[in-house]
Amino acid sequence: MWTSNLAAMEQRHLGRTGLRVSRIGLGTLTWGRDTDEHDAADLLKAFWDAGGTLVDTADVYGDGDAEYVIGQLLERLVPRRDLVIATKAGSVPDPDRRFDCSRGHLLAALDASLERLGTDYVDVWQVHAFDPDTPLDETLQALDLAVSSGRARYAGVSNFCGWQLAKAGTWQLAAPGTRTRLASTQMEYSLLQRGVEREVLPAAMDLGIGLLPSSPLGRGVLTGKYRHGLPPDSRGASDHLSPFVAPYLDDAADRIVDAVAIAADGLATTSLQVALAWIRDRPGVVAPIIGPRNAQQLAAALSVEALSLPDEICRALDDVSAPVHRYPDQDWSTL
Repeated sequence: MWTSNLAAMEQRHLGRTGLRVSRIGLGTLTWGRDTDEHDAADLLKAFWDAGGTLVDTADVYGDGDAEYVIGQLLERLVPRRDLVIATKAGSVPDPDRRFDCSRGHLLAALDASLERLGTDYVDVWQVHAFDPDTPLDETLQALDLAVSSGRARYAGVSNFCGWQLAKAGTWQLAAPGTRTRLASTQMEYSLLQRGVEREVLPAAMDLGIGLLPSSPLGRGVLTGKYRHGLPPDSRGASDHLSPFVAPYLDDAADRIVDAVAIAADGLATTSLQVALAWIRDRPGVVAPIIGPRNAQQLAAALSVEALSLPDEICRALDDVSAPVHRYPDQDWSTL
């Protein structure tokens, strides 16, 4: 018989909705590619045992294999009712068009995702990115149709800049009862990437949209694993993921990584825990999405549940990582 400990991890509301999710989410970007079904099973079981509920994926992760692996594990490992499955659609493997968020493509992609996942609904369905070639109202209508048909319980977006998110969120609120309000937006956010604080986060908080940070550990750099070189078994040393890590292996990042390490030493904890606790407790954040490669990395991340950073540590990390925001973001009324 299935048993779980869903009370172990704190649950948070996703935006201004009734949906509650664990305040750490499990990402599946590498499932079906670098992470095989056996390792994925270990990760999902450990995550569920710790009270984790939010599992994030996309129709293009592993060319669909990530969703397929999740579906296989739902059949025998974890009860469907205990998970909040979030997936995305809109990315296309086309050199001439990176995104297709037309109504037809999105709804067809959702049906394909449901088939791979082996379920008749997803909890959160997200537009993977803004498509400049499709009218935004057409894209959003696909979200409305998905929810009204029962194929999705809630809807969100991903990788929308500030004005795009504000426009989409406001459009959805303009006709209460007929349009589905946006529950979430997924964006990269960490001590090494605070760009969302400029416009995306204020828009999300104003509209009641919950932020799901991706790459909350700065693509792994904030763990400190690259402080003294490039570990041969790291993503930074792999052929297909090294370009993903490389932008954060510079002098500016080094200063932030060193500050995190100093804070970790002072708190008798790890850099991973410090960086993850910082992002988890930022205003507007619902659940950072982590992407551990194995159960040991997952356990290290989940141990952050017991950690809250002292205010003085948060202020120090805020200062060392502060992005430069000038006109028009600066409050000129105080000058």
